[in-house]
Amino acid sequence: MPNTSPPKPAKPGPKHSGRPLYMGPRLKRLRRELGLTQQAMAEDLDISASYVALLERNQRPVTAELLLRVVRSYKLDIADIAADDSADYGRRLSEVLRDPIFADIDLPALEVADLAASFPGVSEALLRLYGAYTREQAALAESGEGAPDAAGPDAVAEVRRYLAGHRNFFATLDARGEAIAAAIAEASGAEAGNTAAYLAKRHGIRTRLLPAEVMMGAIRRFDRHNQQLLLDDTLSAASRAFQMALQVAYAECRADIAALVRDAGVAASTTQVMLRRALADYVAAAILMPYDRFAKAVEERAYDIEALSRLFGASFEQVAHRLTSLHKPGAERVPFFFIRVDAAGNVSKRLDGAGFPFAAYGGGCPLWNLHDVFATPGRTATQWLELPDGQRFFSIARAVESGGGAHGRPRVQRAVALACAAEHAPRLIYAAGVEPRRVEATPIGVSCRLCHRPDCVARALPPIGREILADDHRRAAAPFGLAES
Repeated sequence: MPNTSPPKPAKPGPKHSGRPLYMGPRLKRLRRELGLTQQAMAEDLDISASYVALLERNQRPVTAELLLRVVRSYKLDIADIAADDSADYGRRLSEVLRDPIFADIDLPALEVADLAASFPGVSEALLRLYGAYTREQAALAESGEGAPDAAGPDAVAEVRRYLAGHRNFFATLDARGEAIAAAIAEASGAEAGNTAAYLAKRHGIRTRLLPAEVMMGAIRRFDRHNQQLLLDDTLSAASRAFQMALQVAYAECRADIAALVRDAGVAASTTQVMLRRALADYVAAAILMPYDRFAKAVEERAYDIEALSRLFGASFEQVAHRLTSLHKPGAERVPFFFIRVDAAGNVSKRLDGAGFPFAAYGGGCPLWNLHDVFATPGRTATQWLELPDGQRFFSIARAVESGGGAHGRPRVQRAVALACAAEHAPRLIYAAGVEPRRVEATPIGVSCRLCHRPDCVARALPPIGREILADDHRRAAAPFGLAES
């Protein structure tokens, strides 16, 4: 019968000397990741379920003895579970509270520190709210309708900047991915590429496919306690393969990823988590599409994305994403820009490897057929584009779908596009034999506010810095008459 009394006090754990260690939100998040009830966790740790509830509400500190039980029971790294987030929360909250909007409120530093230490959930909620506020202000500033008072931390933007700074290429991760792909093929023998068999043989991890109702909204979950990788059984073959490769990446490349995150120098814990996730995804893609073999196939198939998808058992989007990372010295391929948007024009992913300008906020140009492919799912659309400064690009766009897999399951449709500089387009099967400078191109802009084309009939807003000319006697096709700049 489990012991219902709290563990005996022990000396504080590492880096928490002199004060109690409260880690309720982290303990609750861990329990949910493991798919455990409070009763199940209590039995694992030999305490009562009510005591687990008190720990999760930060009404009891975690002793060193209990911390060690958690680490041993769930095979965790003590540095990951015992890391103190309060200093990071305190720093970020202090930065936010320097915004002039809070100037008339008395906010003692001690109260801010107490909030960060005792109520990390509330702290995270305030930081997210402020982040949303500053992004909205930045969007208004770009559209000329307002100006931000201060810049808050934006994890998505920071990760995008980091990836763009490396042109989405990481030599160490590609080398690790290629070596792992070879090991999987060797270990699987006749079943080359059987990542599930490799996970079982190399790491003792069993892969199980479970119904959606059992997965409770997750498509992938790693059960550390039972060493099982649980996957939604309605995942497509490409998604299933990616999730298994991702588990291998976490199992074998954690140190490589951690080193890159440290070198990135990002301070916010949320940004670190998102960057770690992006780099793990990179390794998974490198396992499924090893650099040298993939780069060779790319040239042989003239960048035919659908053919490459079938050759590597990957989705159209996965291949398009991988094409942005082919910058290995001596084995470079065409540099691409990648973007993914939903039907409302919201950008959910962006990778710049081709110098393509894109507005950080606000809508894109409606003349780019990226926004039209929703009407023709399954078809690949191409387009020559010309920016106001004369730069030309070639675009490949297609609608892709995620979710679904069974009757009544929600589906999400997005559009993805690759764009490369016009001079590279003849290397692609989609533009073979075409002279880039002679072909007619669609004139597009970065966004309406940043585009100064005077006769655009698709314009939604006037450009910044141009006066609107009102004329009661004449109405042109373009929605705004503009004064000369």
